[in-house]
Amino acid sequence: MALTDSNVLKLAPDSGTPAYRSAPHNIEAEQSLLGAILVNNDAFYRVSDFLEAKHFFEPLHQTIFETAGSLIRMGKIATPVTLKTFLPADTDVGGMTIGQYLARLAAEATTIINAQDYGRTVYDLSLRRDLIGIGEDMVNVAYDAPVDFQPRAQIEDAERKLYELAESGRYDGGFQKFSQALTVAVDLAAKAFQRDGKLSGISTGLRDLDTKMGGLQHSDLIIVAGRPGMGKTSLATNIAYNVAKAYVPELQADGTMKAANGGVIGFFSCEMSADQLATRIVAERTGIPSSHIRRGGITEADFEKIRQVSIELQSLPFYVDATGGLSIAQLMARARRLKRQKGLDLLVIDYIQLLSGSGKRSDNRVQEITEITTSLKALAKELNVPVIALSQLSRQVESRDDKRPQLSDLRESGSIEQDADVVLFVFREEYYLAMKEPRPGTEEHAKWQADMERTVGRAEVIIGKQRHGPTGTVELHFDASVTRFGDLAHDGQLPDRSSDY
Repeated sequence: MALTDSNVLKLAPDSGTPAYRSAPHNIEAEQSLLGAILVNNDAFYRVSDFLEAKHFFEPLHQTIFETAGSLIRMGKIATPVTLKTFLPADTDVGGMTIGQYLARLAAEATTIINAQDYGRTVYDLSLRRDLIGIGEDMVNVAYDAPVDFQPRAQIEDAERKLYELAESGRYDGGFQKFSQALTVAVDLAAKAFQRDGKLSGISTGLRDLDTKMGGLQHSDLIIVAGRPGMGKTSLATNIAYNVAKAYVPELQADGTMKAANGGVIGFFSCEMSADQLATRIVAERTGIPSSHIRRGGITEADFEKIRQVSIELQSLPFYVDATGGLSIAQLMARARRLKRQKGLDLLVIDYIQLLSGSGKRSDNRVQEITEITTSLKALAKELNVPVIALSQLSRQVESRDDKRPQLSDLRESGSIEQDADVVLFVFREEYYLAMKEPRPGTEEHAKWQADMERTVGRAEVIIGKQRHGPTGTVELHFDASVTRFGDLAHDGQLPDRSSDY
């Protein structure tokens, strides 16, 4: 005879009481699972990687599962005989003692083969109860909110709780056979072979940078750092545009869309407004300086170029959030929402020092930056996308003769350097030379002119750290008038002008 609510645990209301909806649960599944564990302790290991005591509905079952688990982990045997000594002897279970109840659980147990299925049933019902709890909290908070309470804060909190629940509601994780990891690695290599440029990651659209990095790797945190005026925002917008333009969607077996090439962009512009960012990208693509566009100093032919580029940009999967003063928690919530609603293949943040931590006020900026970079790395892994985060450099760069940045120049560098998978420094010698022009007609001025000719239109992207590959320097072409990076021409080869108008 199966153990049910009616003959063992009196959990339902009497017929005389008003009808109500009880929280989702399945006492029989809980009893069958516990019985299987008591008969064969190996059943515990089939569910212990995803099931915890808190997932059981009946408090007594929570105690039995937790106690049995403790015994099994210590290398002891959990049976009705060994277990009852650790449970309250005066417990009454539908007229039975705890010893009798444990014996009934074992006697009515099903085969160990079904243990994992019962465990998943218990787990899923627990998730449904958590969903009900989140919904009830939302209703209660909305009803009882104080006057100064912002509904937006509640929405973000609810989104965070729901996303955490969605991420925790999985049976996967833990150890896997090496053959499974090997299959994933081979699939990655096959996709790289089929993808444009033969890259394992997403192409930046910059040939030499791709060669050095193998593209932007999923779940990587990529820091792009530089002093003001070096072009780090320009490099980020150039890469974001190149990825969005290369986007080719591919229908998956489950009906969702996935990028076969390029990707969907999420761009957090904490410094510039959305229209300033749009103007900059239009300038990069048309070759018309943004200052001319803003002042209206353009010809009819220029306006036609702008119109054509604007039509092209409207169709790109490029999403901008220009909200100022974002906290890291708000940024993470919005990134999750974008991935859920539109998809997401590359996230760009401009820039780290304009974000705030989750606390209302932090006197220790280093701790706050540590929280931000740790959260960004966790977000990259969680969403399985590369995250490009821009960062300022400290002023100590300016005090050196050689102003090429180093890892120690990163502001609050400990956490940024530690959490980043890749650190890229943007450096333009031309910028510093232009500010040190000697008096014309002197010998120094002639030398200065030679140095300017050597450096004009050139930028260095210094790979200061890379977990997956070598460090070193990549030279790029940089057009300062339209803030556009491009590939330098190799010997005997013209530079790629395919994106120019």
